[in-house]
Amino acid sequence: MRYLVRAKVRPHRDRALLDAIERRALGRGSVAQGEYLRNMAAARVDADGTVKWVEVCFCSTPLAEERPYWEQYFEIGKVQDAHGLPCRDRDGDEPWACETCDCTERLERKLAAKGEPFVERLQRETGRR
Repeated sequence: MRYLVRAKVRPHRDRALLDAIERRALGRGSVAQGEYLRNMAAARVDADGTVKWVEVCFCSTPLAEERPYWEQYFEIGKVQDAHGLPCRDRDGDEPWACETCDCTERLERKLAAKGEPFVERLQRETGRR
């Protein structure tokens, strides 16, 4: 499944998060470590500090495996189904298809046009840019 995640960085966790991203350690120990890094590379942040990204997740409960990793750095606000088109995984036609399908391409293009790149803002706000 694919989920639209909305979250805010926990107070005083911005530097630790940026360090984890830059060292490619974010999600270390998770089967989905590469997904965490992809999420942050694509994440956008609004003026109010809300970070949004599309997460590919294969847990029966949304973000069940990922949540402990994300919650080190984020206060998770809302997680919702992100599918805008028919999806082979969601429809049950092809389990695990979400890993390579384009069922959220339109949403991801829309997100990319809003706010600013999250990692760039983190770098700027922590003086690392």
